[in-house]
Amino acid sequence: MIELAFAAPVVIFSIIAMIEILTIMFVTTLMEGAVREASRFGITGFVPPGSTREQVIADIVKENTLGLVDIQPDTITTLVYLDFDKVGQPEPLTVDVNGNGKYDAADGDQYTDVNGNGTWDLDQGATGVGGASDVVLYTISYDWKIFTPLMAAFIGNNGVVKLSASVAVRNEPFGP
Repeated sequence: MIELAFAAPVVIFSIIAMIEILTIMFVTTLMEGAVREASRFGITGFVPPGSTREQVIADIVKENTLGLVDIQPDTITTLVYLDFDKVGQPEPLTVDVNGNGKYDAADGDQYTDVNGNGTWDLDQGATGVGGASDVVLYTISYDWKIFTPLMAAFIGNNGVVKLSASVAVRNEPFGP
């Protein structure tokens, strides 16, 4: 009885921790599969009647995550690039006054506004699902809440784990 009293809390705590971690891994795997399936549809350029590519992409993600990921407008992002080597790159500086390699508006640095939004960005991708032969980065980001309050103190940030999955693909050379 005494041994059980000492061992049981540790064993129960370990089992709960394993279930929480395995759930996080499962949801992450679902998200990776969902973003892959969504990108497979997105590269075709097909627009179904009465819908948009963006809506179908969101529906594919929702279906492939089995309802475990709450799909909101900011859950799925798609950024368009000219080529794969531009993915995740900042907009290029044309004038770097102090020579530090970083954009400083106060110094009078100038840049090429690749995505056309009027501000310098750490990522030059333009929002959208792209046209023919464009490179598109599909990303799903989700804040997973830990189920058990006991584990929330040990896993994540205040019981929230930031999950994400992404894939970069080139759209097919579809017609207009």
